[in-house]
Amino acid sequence: MTDSFETSRSGISGAAASLITLWAVLGGALLLVVVIMNVLSVIGAAVWVPLPGDFEMTEIGVAVAVFMFLPYCELTGSNVTADIFTARAGPRTIAFFKLLGSIVAVIFSLLLLWRNYANMQSQKEYEYTTAILQFPTWVAFIPILVSLALLAVAACLTLLENGGTVLDADRQ
Repeated sequence: MTDSFETSRSGISGAAASLITLWAVLGGALLLVVVIMNVLSVIGAAVWVPLPGDFEMTEIGVAVAVFMFLPYCELTGSNVTADIFTARAGPRTIAFFKLLGSIVAVIFSLLLLWRNYANMQSQKEYEYTTAILQFPTWVAFIPILVSLALLAVAACLTLLENGGTVLDADRQ
């Protein structure tokens, strides 16, 4: 695990970190279910009949799982970074960029939460469903919205932690 996750979190931030970690584990379980469904569909196609709508459920399951991993990636500092630009930068500069990244993550997560909520409302209002299974697509937005809310929480936690790091670097 990265250094960011190993920082001691207690109280509300520790509870949030535990919830975010559990949410990511559930995302992994969802991916496992998608894989099992695909294996059963392939075996079914070879032996008897494939599972109807497996492509639809794979598409929805993978999308939801990816969103479920985002808060954990933010919390642990596991997002993609371009270290080549900061390889020779000092600790103060790196701390500033991490702080800047946290600010962007908070804004981006809240923007995504807002727009995905509006999208879910639209999907529900117009009663959109998948083609084969007639699964209502708005239902998939519920765990996505939870993931984005947890992403905002994780981004706020990292913002506070990175802000403290910048202040500590200024004091030295």
